[in-house]
Amino acid sequence: MKIVVSVNHPGHVHLFKNFILYMRKRGHEILITATKKDVSFQLLDNYGFNYIDLGSYGTSLTQKLINLPIIDLKMYREVKSFNPDIFVGMGAISAAHVSFLLQKECVIFEDTENSKEQIRLYLPFADVVCTPSCFKDYLGKKQVRYNGYHELAYLHPNYFTPNPDILKELGLKEDDTFIVLRFVSWGATHDFGHTGLTFEDKISAIGELSKYGRVFITSEKPLQKEFENYRINVSPEKMHHLLYYATLLYGESATMASECAVLGTHAIFCDYAGRGYTDEEETKYGLVYNFHDEHSMGKKSLAKALELLNDPDLKKKGREKRDKLIADKIDVTKFMVGFIEKYCDL
Repeated sequence: MKIVVSVNHPGHVHLFKNFILYMRKRGHEILITATKKDVSFQLLDNYGFNYIDLGSYGTSLTQKLINLPIIDLKMYREVKSFNPDIFVGMGAISAAHVSFLLQKECVIFEDTENSKEQIRLYLPFADVVCTPSCFKDYLGKKQVRYNGYHELAYLHPNYFTPNPDILKELGLKEDDTFIVLRFVSWGATHDFGHTGLTFEDKISAIGELSKYGRVFITSEKPLQKEFENYRINVSPEKMHHLLYYATLLYGESATMASECAVLGTHAIFCDYAGRGYTDEEETKYGLVYNFHDEHSMGKKSLAKALELLNDPDLKKKGREKRDKLIADKIDVTKFMVGFIEKYCDL
């Protein structure tokens, strides 16, 4: 089988990494196409994946609208001679469009309910859309639900073993208290008009959280000079090891909050829209705490963070909650491999 895997975000590299390796071992041929977003190319390079560079969709809505047909055309030209049997991607608009033009199958993975513009652009052209069972929206007859989270495709214990060497790089010990802060760019199409935590919220959080341990910041966008001393400089493929050993995550990234949940690290997630999976990770497992009101999220989320940090058994409780989560959920990579192979045999 010939498979095109579309990568348009650093998270997609992680999501499909083990799928690609499994499928190649099983004799399938994989062609990776990628657009530049944050550290997506760096991750692909660090993992040793060859890929076709399709450029960037841009950051503004205008740029995205202009570049979408351009990237569609680039992908069409690059993959036509490959003659794929199926396209696979995460919210991959161009993959859906090009698969339709080539009259090939297309399976899209989706976990973000408020990506409504993206969903409208790919849904008519995709054959199947796979979502977590906790996905709050109904996408019609094309939707297939599975009992897992995307992050379990790469952070399930079957694939991920924490490496304490990351602590040595940062001058930390395994029992040290440290907090990771994650700020996002708010440049996605579904984020226009929203800004997340304010500058004052961030200043206050850093000041209060620093009283409990070291604070590290990772950010999609350039940091103000006041935050530069807290910037973390580690290779992006090592970030999950750091999150495993972290005492707490505080920030605006749904993906990183969910990554922490499946690693047994408590997370504070501030976002106006929320996600079905982070909601479930709060209500069912108590590993993520969601704050959606942009007027009050700064103060309320910080209060919850300080409450958690005052619990001396926080890490122990997180590991116990994680054990329950892992027992409840499936190995998502195995689901992906089995589903794609079975689907193409139908």
